[in-house]
Amino acid sequence: MAVNISISLNPGLYLKDPQQSALGKRIIKHSILLIDEIGFEQFNFKKLAEEMKSTEASIYRYFENKHLLLTYLVSWYWEWLNYMIQIKTFNIDDPKKKLEVIIHTFVLISEENPAIEYVNESSLHNLVIAESTKVYHTKGVDEENNKGFFLNYKDMVSSVAQVILEIKPDFPYPHALASNLFEMTNTHFYFADHLPRLTDIDNKAGQKEEVERMLLFFISKLLD
Repeated sequence: MAVNISISLNPGLYLKDPQQSALGKRIIKHSILLIDEIGFEQFNFKKLAEEMKSTEASIYRYFENKHLLLTYLVSWYWEWLNYMIQIKTFNIDDPKKKLEVIIHTFVLISEENPAIEYVNESSLHNLVIAESTKVYHTKGVDEENNKGFFLNYKDMVSSVAQVILEIKPDFPYPHALASNLFEMTNTHFYFADHLPRLTDIDNKAGQKEEVERMLLFFISKLLD
């Protein structure tokens, strides 16, 4: 069953909030699917308009350019992931169990329910795996950081870092470990599918469970 969830994102990412209109939600829906299908390099507003049976001008009323649209989509994912982490760990007191649940959520977020009608979670997850580093590996990253474009990511990492410190208060690198757990999840999915000699994860059924076991292995060694 679809639910109505409005994700709070930096207003500097858009000209008009796409979550507040039917057309805006269609832009979100079709941009996720099209970027997943053809890749960000080949994606543009003309192709998106054709996919939506709309006009480029209608898309430009919501987003200034495709980079900001991609940043919006990835930020939406970060915020949604943090939302799911908070829900799933709310009633858990044991910090080790909390971190296990967080890792499980990192790995299986694309399978979470209830679904949001205009977001294909599986395609969005694929987009994040393949394209998310293009959001902040840019020459303009410092300017965009100053505008607060990455606060959703920072908030998610900070919440995970806090759990790490609950487990081991003297651990010297909680934010580094938190961001690495998230990035490793996505990087090793990508490596398994495209650059298999860079990982020990196989491209096969059970890949998600194997990635989860790998992450749990690392935290067991680092946080004991």
